[in-house]
Amino acid sequence: MRNDHVTLCSKAVFDLLAPRTPAVPVHVELRYDTRDPYAIVAAFQTGRGGSVEWVFARDLLADGLIAEVGDGDVRLRPAMDNPEVVVIELSSPSGHAMFEASAQELADFLDQTYDVVMPGNENLWVNVDDALARLLPHDRS
Repeated sequence: MRNDHVTLCSKAVFDLLAPRTPAVPVHVELRYDTRDPYAIVAAFQTGRGGSVEWVFARDLLADGLIAEVGDGDVRLRPAMDNPEVVVIELSSPSGHAMFEASAQELADFLDQTYDVVMPGNENLWVNVDDALARLLPHDRS
């Protein structure tokens, strides 16, 4: 396991899409942390200065740049009419949101993550003991 952890952050603006209304720009911070090398965090800024975070697989982002992917709460696909745009759909019990994002910005961020942890080497950054400690109850009496 590696101990020289790195966190990458990148600012982006995604367009929130809604029927019969103009797109609304939403500021998003993309984060990648080698402590969770398989995941990307997208923190969507809310109107009150807070944020809503979505965590999804780095592989899902990579695959979503070239084809439709995702079965659950996060789905990605290239836009049908514009290959420079990626459509991101997020679903939760409280609602559904659809965004458009720059494919190039997402690919650039993904490339930065690969500079830190090459695909296939994520396991070198995972501390299994720490992961198990977070999953198991602390009180074993």
